[in-house]
Amino acid sequence: MKKAILIILASLLILLPLSVFAGGAEEVQEAGPVSFDFWTTETQSDRMATIQVLIDTYTTLYPDVSINLVAVDENDLATHVQTASAAGTLPAMFEAPAETAVAFGVEGILDTAAVTDIVNGIGKDKFYQGALKVLETSAKDGYYALPYHGWVQGLWYRADWFEEAGLEPPATWEATLKAAKYFYKPDENQYGILVGTKPEGYAEQCFTPIAMANNAALFDKDGKLVFNSPEMKEAVEYYAELAKYNPPGPQTWRARDYYLQGKLAMFYYSTYIMDDLALQEVAAGSLTSENFENLKGSGFDPELVDKTKLAPIMTNKASAGYGTVVAFGLFNQDDSAKTAAAKNFIKYLYTQNAYITFLHMAPGGMNPMLKEISTNARFQNDPKGIFKHYGAEKMGEIIQGLDSIETFSIVDGNRMEAASVITAQQIIPQMLYKVTQEGMDVDKAMAWAEGEMEKLVK
Repeated sequence: MKKAILIILASLLILLPLSVFAGGAEEVQEAGPVSFDFWTTETQSDRMATIQVLIDTYTTLYPDVSINLVAVDENDLATHVQTASAAGTLPAMFEAPAETAVAFGVEGILDTAAVTDIVNGIGKDKFYQGALKVLETSAKDGYYALPYHGWVQGLWYRADWFEEAGLEPPATWEATLKAAKYFYKPDENQYGILVGTKPEGYAEQCFTPIAMANNAALFDKDGKLVFNSPEMKEAVEYYAELAKYNPPGPQTWRARDYYLQGKLAMFYYSTYIMDDLALQEVAAGSLTSENFENLKGSGFDPELVDKTKLAPIMTNKASAGYGTVVAFGLFNQDDSAKTAAAKNFIKYLYTQNAYITFLHMAPGGMNPMLKEISTNARFQNDPKGIFKHYGAEKMGEIIQGLDSIETFSIVDGNRMEAASVITAQQIIPQMLYKVTQEGMDVDKAMAWAEGEMEKLVK
């Protein structure tokens, strides 16, 4: 393990002079030693080791800087931040999901000016715009944190089937429903689409971009609950129609097995599916008959990855994508030297070699927020050899969904905390289950859901 880390460190030191800070010329570190804490939610030991290598590389270049890496479980981060804020011991830098970062920003404990300065230095146009949008301040004059990595969800589909049938890619409501109907052949154990119908998180992940593509929302910009709207009703009715072309029974992400065994035309999933499509050893768990009695099991299809494409954006009245953005942020500090050092370290993490080293900790799960990295040859050469099965062009298409990320929790830059509570209580998935599996009338189901939401809001 130590030998591998030393090799990575040596490689970074050799390559670093070829890299230029994304924000232009690097900042000159102030004279004198400075130390700051960096809280990360990458708690796995192998990821911690890789981040430590990046820190060691940086501090070799800047020997007067000391960075203390601290692992904090994502579920405990908010509590730790509250405690540290009260004690005046907040770290200079942190890594967290975008919504969490926005929540810290709303509390007024983030240095948004320093973050915005980095974004402007890199260039706003170099980022995927959807990723920047979810971190925009309520005044829309800056950013709470910097998008660094994340995953994209969309409809993975059999491009060869679509081409043979002369069908358009499933990028619109109309095209998706048409294809779902066309490929639905239950007598042949073939199904048109997979959308979540169990009362759990996967169903809301599938439903969110569909609803937001119809301009449906939970709240307006003033925080008023507007769930029970004509736009939302249309989205629920449309979703229920799609669900008719699912594999049998209430379904969740596990039904991806149908796709990997050649029995499904489309399925909603994140970029974490990329290694399942490309690598036999990863796909093995989906190629058995253990999970579904009407699947007999099959061998690995090495050509499936080439036959597959992703439609990351759904369009109807608007366009919407879905995904998760993980960001770097800066907490307010009394010591300006800590802020300056943390800013410079973040700039370093956006340099090509450091950035790609970080992203390669989880190929497919960690995608870049800078457009130019997604098609970079070194990024394509991941340690597991996953991306070589996709190629630069297809990788660019996949990650493009980051341009259109939408969420119920952020409206015009304002974070709706109640939306996160509604998600945690799985109200929308329960409503979808009532409609798709129990046959409840859409109006009644929506009235029930709105009533439950009102209880939480109050």
